Amino acid sequence: MYTITKEFSFCASHQLTQLPTNHPCRRAHGHNYIIVIELQSATLGEEGFVVDYRKLNLIKDFIDEHLDHRHLNDVMTEPTTAENIAKYIFELFNKTYPQLSAVTVKETLKTAARYEPIYDEGGKK
Repeated sequence: MYTITKEFSFCASHQLTQLPTNHPCRRAHGHNYIIVIELQSATLGEEGFVVDYRKLNLIKDFIDEHLDHRHLNDVMTEPTTAENIAKYIFELFNKTYPQLSAVTVKETLKTAARYEPIYDEGGKK
């Protein structure tokens, strides 16, 4: 199995309003997010790639247009936890990039959440 990753970054604010009022993350705050896109394939394409990194510009463009310098609560309907952001990005791009295997969201250098779907024996989520 071949695995490639590419990182994208953006700055955004959010509030975790589902938390108790005394929790610091309930207040509006921001992060310098790093998104790690992971793609896998058992075989390589004609060019020798899982996916040419340049073909991942759709993800960069989306992040720049819809997430960078935004309040994520205005973008997403689910609570804006790193876990939900990872799933949100995965679900946006898994049809465009069928090799997409996981998305990791880093809120800080020490914290990260990863979304990787569980597939049944037939290969379906």
